[in-house]
Amino acid sequence: MTQEIRILGVDPGLRHTGWGIVTTRGNALAFVASGTIHAPLDGELAQRLLAIHRGLSAVVRTHAPDEAAVEQTFVNRDATATLKLGQARGIALLVPAEAGLAVAEYAPNQVKKTIVGAGHAEKQQIRAMVRVLLPRATFDSDDAADALAVAICHAHHRVARVLLKA
Repeated sequence: MTQEIRILGVDPGLRHTGWGIVTTRGNALAFVASGTIHAPLDGELAQRLLAIHRGLSAVVRTHAPDEAAVEQTFVNRDATATLKLGQARGIALLVPAEAGLAVAEYAPNQVKKTIVGAGHAEKQQIRAMVRVLLPRATFDSDDAADALAVAICHAHHRVARVLLKA
């Protein structure tokens, strides 16, 4: 019998960090939970990062995932904003690693291509396909839907990753 694996997907952001938990058993996916961590808009960067750390740590404690996947940073023209987002992503990588989880990373285009079939899909298409793939899923933001998409992407690619490591 195939073992059930619980996957945490994270869409890191300085204002809103989305998270989503799915289980996979063979080819079957199931929704567990999702949400958004809202960092204080008026706080200093350190306070935002602390809020993300505390929020993700609570998710890991509550839902006990077996593996994690984090979306890679999309580099834009504003180098300062990209560096700050990279720090939020660092927290998103640190928290599951701190809990002893294997952490995979996926480029935004790879997530979109896995979920929608096209690497340049719009947010509406991601939400729609997450609803198709996880009919019982509820999410409170595009960030949470994106995090579920990251978790689904990992569910589809994890076996190949394990084989490549071996």
